[in-house]
Amino acid sequence: MRNKLSLFMVLLVLTMILLAGCGTSNDSNSGSSEDNTFKVGLEAGYAPFNWTQNDDTNGAVKIDGSAEYAGGYDVEIAKKVAEGLGKKLVIVKTEWDGLVPALASGKIDAIIAGMSPTAERKETIDFSDNYYKSNLIMVVKKGSKYEGATSIQDFKGAKITAQLNTFHYSVIDQIEGVEKKTAMDNFPAMRVALESGIIDGYVSERPEGVSASTANDKFAMVEFKDGFETSEEDTSIAVGLQKGSDLTDKINKILADIPEEERTSIMDSAIKNQPAAE
Repeated sequence: MRNKLSLFMVLLVLTMILLAGCGTSNDSNSGSSEDNTFKVGLEAGYAPFNWTQNDDTNGAVKIDGSAEYAGGYDVEIAKKVAEGLGKKLVIVKTEWDGLVPALASGKIDAIIAGMSPTAERKETIDFSDNYYKSNLIMVVKKGSKYEGATSIQDFKGAKITAQLNTFHYSVIDQIEGVEKKTAMDNFPAMRVALESGIIDGYVSERPEGVSASTANDKFAMVEFKDGFETSEEDTSIAVGLQKGSDLTDKINKILADIPEEERTSIMDSAIKNQPAAE
């Protein structure tokens, strides 16, 4: 009975506040779709897609309600989408597990956070067309016989690995006659193994390839003409939106006007600008 009464009082107070707010024109907390903001949720902790920094260098955007700023590939895409919509971009820093609930509740208008449009997520939210597709590459030693490879089959007999518990490791089986080594915990461990000759190469997505070859001039990134077979769920990133959102078609048109070359350039810049890039 006490819980029910308390809930009644809370609801009564909230109703009075909402009614009072309707009579004002300067409600700064309004989550109405009629305002001129585009509220984007992201972790600000998933470089190079998004991260947190202390200032606005390299185009970073201030995080709502914080003295910190968010930068990264997702932020750059969000800026372009907001501009195309004619709205002011507001970055709402949100934990990964809280992104979908925040979207469903209307706290944010979109998720632009390196999120893949999986079948499971599509049951709850809608997605735009892809705004990023990551190609699988191989990181090898510069000057090795594998540097000029154009097909994954050129790695026949090579000692290859990838990160533990990722689909990167499973695709190694597509290479005929490969010597598949034990999966490793992280990229730093694989870089050490590569430099020491324990492995001949490791599979990763393009952002890590650019990071590794930029950080160490002994490494080279191999991009394939005849590459790995992957599913769209594994490699694509899209904007998350509420079911039936009228923003979906508008955002798709905006994304369609961003050339692939420009998207690649934005990602390469994000990789180079990310905090503590190794």
